[in-house]
Amino acid sequence: MQHFTSNISNKSYPASEKVSAKSIRPGLMNEIRKEHPEFDENCYLSVQEMNHYRQQYIQQLLIREVGTLTDLEKTVMDNINQDHLISDEASEVKNQESRGDRWADRIATFGGSWRFIGIFTAFLVSWMALNVVLLREKGFDPYPFILLNLILSCIAAIQAPVIMMSQNRQEGKDRERAKNDYMVNLKSELEIRMLHEKIDHLMLQQQEIQQIQVDMMKELMERPKR
Repeated sequence: MQHFTSNISNKSYPASEKVSAKSIRPGLMNEIRKEHPEFDENCYLSVQEMNHYRQQYIQQLLIREVGTLTDLEKTVMDNINQDHLISDEASEVKNQESRGDRWADRIATFGGSWRFIGIFTAFLVSWMALNVVLLREKGFDPYPFILLNLILSCIAAIQAPVIMMSQNRQEGKDRERAKNDYMVNLKSELEIRMLHEKIDHLMLQQQEIQQIQVDMMKELMERPKR
């Protein structure tokens, strides 16, 4: 197997990982020259080294666009470097819900449904009919239904915090969903930029191969004339 020596690290790499400086875009070339000013168009480096500087270039590009990198941008960079899916982290956050959180969501969902309104209306009508019509003056809670008002007040006092807990959790879910969408979009944009870099590199390599093939064809066509 053929090998070549990188002008960046002076290490030996397989020829299949050889990358010519001529195929590197100017932005990435400037990033490499920050650490290696002597690196020019006649030099070579490996694919691994080029990916390292490509990640540095994207990180510097993010800093110029958004300023100081937040935890979200750093998380996206780590996912790109480690080839992880952001959706996996979103599922981990979702699985951290406690039993109390799930009960709060269920109670808030039931309390805001027509089923609850129908059941509670039937309960109120039955209570009033029992104390006013059936038991008349012997009812355990005669008009103006003081015991019923106490029960309603207790239910409202308990239901309000539960609904607020559920709303706070929903807001938290919305924030996490927005963060997840932002990280997915940012990762997609960065990967598209990296894909453009790779496509440009492959196109330049293809042009070099085609030029070599053209030169070989010309040489073969000139041989009979000789």
